Amino acid sequence: MKRPPDTSPEQKKYLKKLRQNALFIQFFRFFLFFAFLFLWEICARTGVIDSFIFSSPSQIGEKMGELIQDGTLPKHVSVTLTETLISFVLVTLLGVLCAVLLWAFPRLSAILEPYLVVLNSLPKSALAPLLIVWLGSNMKTIILAGISVAVFGAIMNLYTGFCETDPDKLKLIKTLGGTKKDALFKVILPGSVPLILSVMKVNIGLALIGIVIGEMIGSKSGLGYLIIYSSQVFQLTIMLMSIFILCMIAVLLYGIIALLERYYLKKHR
Repeated sequence: MKRPPDTSPEQKKYLKKLRQNALFIQFFRFFLFFAFLFLWEICARTGVIDSFIFSSPSQIGEKMGELIQDGTLPKHVSVTLTETLISFVLVTLLGVLCAVLLWAFPRLSAILEPYLVVLNSLPKSALAPLLIVWLGSNMKTIILAGISVAVFGAIMNLYTGFCETDPDKLKLIKTLGGTKKDALFKVILPGSVPLILSVMKVNIGLALIGIVIGEMIGSKSGLGYLIIYSSQVFQLTIMLMSIFILCMIAVLLYGIIALLERYYLKKHR
């Protein structure tokens, strides 16, 4: 067996520089985050900012511990997370399915394109109240509100990506006697996996936004409900805690999809 050539000193130096740069970026990401928390805490304790209005990291941590102990916080987090994941999965499936239909039927795409643009441009914060009035205040409506925020943009992005597939590959399939079905399953979908993963990274945040909007308008549970309720009773520590948890959920879900994308790209490099 032929041995692979050893890494040259220049390559080792380059790889070391890449690792150092990655560590530098990670360090300063955490540094900025903890520096912000430290300055916030100091300003609240010294009276530079009003701790009643702006709260503080220590107050948020104490309140989080209290709500975890009495079971309130796990309940609201689980509701929001469940609704977000269901909405995200449905957005992904609907986005891919509708984009495939538009690609397979060009006349249909020509007819529906203006409507998709209009629906994608609608302010979803205005659409959510209508959905709740029409369908009632329940989990299905909240999930539908989450879907409405992301699905139209997902369809348009995926359809555009499908149409930009290498035409030479499609011609080769046709030349070899392949059908449109063969082109879809052997060229379009396999070649669009990175695009689908990229759209999924955007959709997970949009689905979470839609769910929170729906919960704020017509729900009795979830972090969106907790935010609107705490603002009404002027419990700003709970409101800031809920916003912080939403940020952590968004980062976690985005990170999971980013890892899947990295794994796929590494495997198919």
